[in-house]
Amino acid sequence: MHYWKKGLVILVGSIFIALGINLFLIPYQVLDGGIIGIALILNYLWALKPGLMIIFFSIPVFMIAWFTYREYFYNSLHGMIISSFLIDLLQPLVGFIHIEAIYSSILGGSFVGVGIGLMLRFKTSTGGTDLVAQLLSDKTGINVGILIFIIDSIVVLSGGLLLSTDTLLLSIITIFFVGVTTSLITKNVRAI
Repeated sequence: MHYWKKGLVILVGSIFIALGINLFLIPYQVLDGGIIGIALILNYLWALKPGLMIIFFSIPVFMIAWFTYREYFYNSLHGMIISSFLIDLLQPLVGFIHIEAIYSSILGGSFVGVGIGLMLRFKTSTGGTDLVAQLLSDKTGINVGILIFIIDSIVVLSGGLLLSTDTLLLSIITIFFVGVTTSLITKNVRAI
């Protein structure tokens, strides 16, 4: 029964992530951090499919995970594949909702945060740069949260330089709400 529950959480979390990206982030060229942010930059610049780009850029991360953090590999592979698939599947929803850009950033960040938070509650994730941050943390002793923040900041700053100041400012708001929402959902998480 635990596997069914985990599978349902991955599906629901992936739907939240895909809706957050397609309904709220893409219409205003807003970024999230990490590999999702890189995929969105490529989508905005060259109309590449974000889900497919997430899978492409996740391959080296998952190869590292296979050799160094096998548990991370198994716990994140399904979340990455399903969320990537749903991001591209639900792309026709882009432009379906029309609200001010700042509210779109808040809602997009909150939706993505709910999706990530739900997965983390059940010891799964979408993979991504979290593993890179964990590896760097193990090598340097720097807190993994600080490293994730640095990686996300580099992605958002790069996207802001390549796209626009509006993208930069709205993306900062989005990342803040992703972090707050994820933190609220994962608060007091124990081994499930």
